[in-house]
Amino acid sequence: MVKPADTERLCPRYSGIDVWEPRDALDAMIEAQFAAVAAVRAARGAIEAAAQAMETRLRDRGRLIYAGAGTSGRLAVQDGAELMPTFSWPPERLLLLIAGGREALIRAVEGAEDEAAKATELVGLHGVAESDVLIAVAASGTTPFTVACLREAKRLGALTIGIANNPGTPLLDEAEHPILLDTGPEPIAGSTRMNAGTAQRITLNLLSSVLMIRLGRVYKGLMVDVQASNAKLALRRETIVRNLTGRSREDVRDALCRANGSVKLAVLLLDGCDLDLARTALDRAGGQLRAAIDLLAQERPLAPGLSAGRASIPGSTSARRE
Repeated sequence: MVKPADTERLCPRYSGIDVWEPRDALDAMIEAQFAAVAAVRAARGAIEAAAQAMETRLRDRGRLIYAGAGTSGRLAVQDGAELMPTFSWPPERLLLLIAGGREALIRAVEGAEDEAAKATELVGLHGVAESDVLIAVAASGTTPFTVACLREAKRLGALTIGIANNPGTPLLDEAEHPILLDTGPEPIAGSTRMNAGTAQRITLNLLSSVLMIRLGRVYKGLMVDVQASNAKLALRRETIVRNLTGRSREDVRDALCRANGSVKLAVLLLDGCDLDLARTALDRAGGQLRAAIDLLAQERPLAPGLSAGRASIPGSTSARRE
């Protein structure tokens, strides 16, 4: 007899949940959510190692790829889609692979998760290569579509990260960075949108957030690469620059206009740089605002007689002119 996966088992703790009072059912399910958080905490070492490997691979080039089916696939797609407005992650460096395609984002596509051949075809079609990172998510750890995505991406040289809620499964065995989220049985047996889904969502959020922090897209706890894709985010962008510079709303708006909406460039402009110098400093600092500010602070004193905005940086356009 085949032993059922932990996420499929019926837990005696919840066998009477259908006759409990709503308050008792809610208390039990909330308790289970805390257990999901604990499962993520137990996997912190694996999450940290995966994030560090992702940073190394994605610092200069490469794509971040998410793969999954059903609930796991939708959670993966959600995490990836949020990186563009929040951190200005380039859309050409993001690939979202979900079994069943776009339709699967809003409804179940029958049989899509079993299409291993389709997964292999998609990975090849999109030219997955050594510079890429693929995060594959499946509660069971056995979903054919997801395992095939990871297996083919690994064969092509991409860095592979597997997230699953059952131990000893193919997704974890074959991933270079396996992350086991041991959430156990669900309050409603097999409904992995519950505990397993919560743990997956937290883990995906942690991985991408740490990655973006390490890549310099966060400064002093602020999302300094935010895209102003709506009025709320436009106001947030202004607030970020005001918090970092202490300047008036009028000054901030003028700087953002000159910087074509870039928070990082606007901060440097309001610190006395001209646009060319600000761009050069950011480029030399690998896009990290803190490093660019430190660089300018170190090198400005080396150019006495120049204004703060005209201090030369070796290798910059202004340095060559002077």
